[in-house]
Amino acid sequence: MSLRVLALLACVSALAWSQAPDGAIDLLAPGALVSTTTVATPVTYKGRRAVRVVESQPGADIGPGTIALVAGSRFANGTVQVDLAGEPGPGAPESSRGFIGVAFRVQPNAARYEYIYLRMTNGRADDQIRRNHSTQYAAHPEWPWQRLRKEFPEKYESYVDLEPSVWTSMRVEVEGPRARLFVNGAGQPALVVNDLKLGEGQGGIALWIGPYTVGHFADLRVTPR
Repeated sequence: MSLRVLALLACVSALAWSQAPDGAIDLLAPGALVSTTTVATPVTYKGRRAVRVVESQPGADIGPGTIALVAGSRFANGTVQVDLAGEPGPGAPESSRGFIGVAFRVQPNAARYEYIYLRMTNGRADDQIRRNHSTQYAAHPEWPWQRLRKEFPEKYESYVDLEPSVWTSMRVEVEGPRARLFVNGAGQPALVVNDLKLGEGQGGIALWIGPYTVGHFADLRVTPR
């Protein structure tokens, strides 16, 4: 990538990371999201203005899902809240769950990041084991969900009531090495993580989707602490 292009991206990033007093970030603004692994498109979804995020190469083996970075974002501790709706996309295999969530403390080039996500088709599955795997914490690249489930069964995932394609409110509170997930305004967290694998630090905020997912995001609010 040329120095001219890098300079242009830096300018776009500086402009894109502008928040309203209430922490709202306009995801539909030009240059608001930066990614080479996703395609983000402004749409109207179920009556709401939103951004539609899909893989640039559906099903490609490009790591633990794909992200769309909020350009210029900087975050260490605080709250990330967003409304989202996820579902398996066209041609998705049976194992697809509509994986969707947020990533935080994203390092340059997405080399490392923490993320918490929902498996949207698991919340009301008839299989209790699938229900127990409705939420998930993981850390890229050293701690994918497979390793966490094998080494620490049940510790980094839990149940919460979910429906695919339905607007769902997700709030992640981050403080030092800890994170808590709240869904649909609940007073108690659906998932508690007391030992974030990448430790304390800062980085970007990103929208996250898993393989074969069609995701919609709206009303992103970031409140640093």
